[in-house]
Amino acid sequence: MRKIIFGSSEVSGVRVLPSCLYVFLLLMASMLSGCIEEYEADIATEDSDLLVVEGTICSSSFCKFTLTRTQAISSDNPYINSYNRPRMVYGASVSVRGSDGSVYKAQVMDGNYDCWVGDLNPDVDYYLHIETDGEVYESEPQKPLRTEKIAEVSGVQNTPESSIDVLVTPDVPFESDKTNYYSWTYDETWQVFPDCITNNVYFDTNLMRGVFKMHQFPEYGWKDGTSSTIMVGASSSYEGQHIERLKIYDIDRSNERIYGRYSGLLHQRAITKAEYEYELARQQASSEMGGLFTPQPSALPTNIRCLTSSKHVIGYVGCSLNVSDYRFFLDADDFSVEYPHEDVRLWIINPSNMNYLRRLVIEGYFLCVWEDNRLSGGDLKTAWALEEQLDVRFKGAYIEEPEFWEW
Repeated sequence: MRKIIFGSSEVSGVRVLPSCLYVFLLLMASMLSGCIEEYEADIATEDSDLLVVEGTICSSSFCKFTLTRTQAISSDNPYINSYNRPRMVYGASVSVRGSDGSVYKAQVMDGNYDCWVGDLNPDVDYYLHIETDGEVYESEPQKPLRTEKIAEVSGVQNTPESSIDVLVTPDVPFESDKTNYYSWTYDETWQVFPDCITNNVYFDTNLMRGVFKMHQFPEYGWKDGTSSTIMVGASSSYEGQHIERLKIYDIDRSNERIYGRYSGLLHQRAITKAEYEYELARQQASSEMGGLFTPQPSALPTNIRCLTSSKHVIGYVGCSLNVSDYRFFLDADDFSVEYPHEDVRLWIINPSNMNYLRRLVIEGYFLCVWEDNRLSGGDLKTAWALEEQLDVRFKGAYIEEPEFWEW
C-alpha cells in the first residue's frame, strides 16, 4: 500500500499539520457543506415484487421450500422499512417433480412448503414446480448429486488471542479429475453457565445464618443454534481435488458458546458449479447491501424461470442424492478462552444488622458465599445474587441433557 504524506513536521512521534494545510482543509469543508444534496437511488421497478425461492430437493427427506417476494422501500406498507425485505407468499401450489412422472406435493407448514421426497433415482432429472398468482415457475431439471462423507472436523486456535476456527475435511472425492463444489450448514449446541453459583448454601431466616443445601440451582444448561449462512467451497486449489482443513466458521474466544463444551452438527452437500456461483453472488450482495455499486437482485444468477411470462425469479434449487452429517465436540480446556471477569454479586462484609440479610432474602436475593471467620479474628463475608444471575434458564437455556451429549 502506497502512503502519500503532505508536508508536515513531527513532534515526539506525532505528526503535526502545517498551518497552511489547516486553512486549506477548513476552506474545503466550508465549500463541501454547501454542496450536499439528498441522493435518491435509482432502483428499477422490476426489482420489486420478485419471487424468491429457497430450498433444496433431497432424497429420502422432508424438503422445506420458502417462497417470498421482494419489496421496495417506497412501499406504502408501514411494516416494510428496507429495500428488498421479503414478504411471505401464501396459497401457492408447490411440488417436486421428476422426468419419470413422479410428483411429490408440498404442504404448508409454519409459512413454508414442506414435502416428503422419497428415494430419488440418480438417473432421473428432478425439478421444483410452483404455481402462484396466476404464474407458473419451474427450476431447471437436474440429476441428484452424490455427496461424499465428511472425513474430519476439527477446531484450531492459531494464537492464544485468536478465535477458534472450525475446519472441515471431506472424504476422498468421487471424482478426482474435476473440481468439486460443496455447501455446508450447521446446527450447534453449547453449555451455558450461570453468572454466579450459590456454593450450595442458603440463608435461613429463622436461624439467621447460612445453611448447607444441595442442588439449589442447575449447575449448567444448554442452548441450541442454527447457522444463518450457507458456506461454500471449491476444490480447484487442492491437490487431487481433495479439500482439506477448510475453515467453515469461527467462534470468538470470548463467546459463551466456548465457555464449556460445544457440539456442532455439520451438514455437507455436493453442489453444481452454478449453485456455487449463485451462493457466492448472493453472499456478496448481502455483504454489500446498500453500497453504491451493489448489484440489484435481478442480476443474481438463478436456475428458476417463469413459464408464463418474462418475470424474473431469485433463487437456486439444488438437487442432492444425500446429505452427509458429522457431529463434533470442542472443549474449552483445549483452547485459550476469555471468560468474563466482572463479579456481579452483592458483597456485604460484617453486616451490623442480621435483619438486613433477612430483607435481602425477602427482596429476592440468594446467598452465594457465607464465610464466617469472626472467631479467628476475621470477617463475616457474604455474597448475594438474584435468581436470574443464578439460574441458567433465565438465559434461555434448558437443563435436560441432549441425547447426543457425550462425556
